[in-house]
Parts: sequence; C-alpha cells; structure tokens
Amino acid sequence: MDASMILQIKPELTQFLHQFDGYFGRVTTRRYLDLYVEGQLGPLPRKSLEPIADAFGEPPRNLQEFLGLFHWDEQGVRDELQQYVARRHDSPHSVGVFDETSFVKKGNQTACVQRQYCGAVGKKENCVVSVHLGYATPEFFSLIDGEVFLPEETWDQDRDRCRAAGIPQDVVYRPKWQMALEQYQRAVANGVRFAWLTFDEGYGGKGPLLRALEAGGQNYVAEVPVNFPVWTRRPTIQYHAPVRDRHHGRRRTTSEGQEQSQSRGAERLGLFAAAAENPLGDVSRQRRRQGSHGLASQAYAGLSARRTGLPTRPYHLLVARNVLDPNEVKYFISNAPESTAVATLAAGSLHPLDYRAGLRGQ
Repeated sequence: MDASMILQIKPELTQFLHQFDGYFGRVTTRRYLDLYVEGQLGPLPRKSLEPIADAFGEPPRNLQEFLGLFHWDEQGVRDELQQYVARRHDSPHSVGVFDETSFVKKGNQTACVQRQYCGAVGKKENCVVSVHLGYATPEFFSLIDGEVFLPEETWDQDRDRCRAAGIPQDVVYRPKWQMALEQYQRAVANGVRFAWLTFDEGYGGKGPLLRALEAGGQNYVAEVPVNFPVWTRRPTIQYHAPVRDRHHGRRRTTSEGQEQSQSRGAERLGLFAAAAENPLGDVSRQRRRQGSHGLASQAYAGLSARRTGLPTRPYHLLVARNVLDPNEVKYFISNAPESTAVATLAAGSLHPLDYRAGLRGQ
C-alpha cells in the first residue's frame, strides 16, 4: 500500500479506529494507535517501531511506551473488533483458520523466546511463536485474535524469568491447540460464525481439539499427520460383559474407554495406506495456488473413513497432491455431512494464504 492509497483511505480508517476510543484511558495514548496502524499499513520497508516513529517525526520511545507501558483494554479492543466483523462481514462461506506466526529473535531476554521450530525459516531457531485465529470470506480477511505462546519448561516453570520479562502471573503454559480452541470460543461468544474451520497437522492431530469442535457442531477440514489412524470400513464393536465386584457384590460394566473395537472385516490404517488401498474417486478440479514456496497446482480426491477408537459416523478423508511435485501429499479429515462435494472440502483445505482465492473459485 503506497502513500497515495493511505491518503485515500485515511478518513475511513480514522472513523474505523474511533470505535476503540473507549478502551484507551487517555487521549494521548489513543493518538498513538493511529500512528502505529498507519505505519503498519504504509510503504515503509521495515515495520518496526523506530522507522514508524521516524516517519511521523515522533521519538521512538513514545511508541515503545504505547505498546509496552501504557495501560489500555486489550481484551476490550479484541472483543470490539470481533463484534464488528460479526456485524459487517457475516457470510455463509466464512472460513476460520488456526495458524502460527514466528519471529526470529537473538538472545534470551525477549518474552517467550526459546529455540523451537520457526516457520519463518523452516527449521528450529531461537524465536517467538504466536497462535492466531483468522477469518475470511470471498471478499474479506482479518486476523481476529492472537496470543504469544509461552513455552512450558523454559518459561512457565521459571516465574522469576517471567516477571523479569513483564509476563503477568496469570499467563501460564497452554498447548497451542488449547490456545486456538479458546480463541475460537471467544470469537463465537462475540457473534462470529464460521461455516468452516481449517488448520494444519500441528492442530489437526490433536484429538481433544477435534472432539471439542465437533461437540459444538462446527464443521472443519483438518490437515492431519500421515500416521493418523483411521478405519476404512466400520469394524465390529465388542463390549465387555458386566463383571461382579468381588468386594461389594455389585455388578459393574466397563466404561467407554474400556470398550474394544475389533477389526473384523476392517483394518486400522494410517492415511497413506488407506489412500493407497482405495481408488480415489470424485477428483476435484485442480487449483493453482501461490504459496510461500512459489506457484503450485493441487489435485484433490476423497474417500470415506472412520476415526479409530469407537467408530461412529463416517468422515471425509481428503488427499491433496501437488501436481508439480507428486511426492508432496497432504491429508485432511473432515466431519462435514456425507453429501459434501470434494471441491467444497478442497476450498476449506487451502493454505491460510490462499483460501480466499479458493473461496472465490466456488
């Protein structure tokens, strides 16, 4: 976005930002919100505090204090934004995305920094990771929530280090999937509705997340690891017979966790084997997508599978192959209704950078 475009949208941008006035205790504090947002939108090659402050003739310390020291209601701003999105951008084709952002950092003083997988460089690196919830329709996209991930051993278990870095006592370690689920629940409480949720295998492989979304009636298309176990045919369920408690004479039955699924006429398979064993019918049209590693073309095919454990309803197993690199294959599980077309599921499985284009193609 260049300077001329910033000037064109500035009246609307100012009006939009005014709805957050009540969440800032002082007018001087609120003033820096305009400067910071305009700096992030503008053509500056670097979006850090010093270049933004220099562009507006402000001492860098003022913006540093705005972000790090001034008191304002961050949760109120987040809720107001989500309610605005719910009012203005509700859509029957909306897609929510759980995703991560990582920032390479030197040293060990920055809050939540540690050596961990860093998506920005594609390997383990000293970095900070944050978990985000995005919202998209064919005409609109916005991040509507986000939190920094607090590593368990190096930070949560060292509260002195947390205090030194300014991390409040009530901020504790939570698995990333749990952070994502809480962000989804907050958005829903603020009126945001998602026709679909999608996320990569770091979240799709977490059974508690999938069960929680399904319990709330949320349709999802979840990328899952290649070793994610499924049934390709419904197995026979064998329940343990009631047994007598020898101490009290009462008969007891086994809990659900003790019930056993036996593979009579069905085989428990990983996704690769399941896809290889079954003919992949109902192939969707290929999609061109522009990702972080250049242009690729995806072909999608689907079959029916059941998640292991106590198999209930069938799920969609979606297989996506990079036509330009046949060795690149991704697998997705969806709880969508059985009649859902593969092309519809494919739109929800696109990488977060590309799914708006996929939605437009429907």
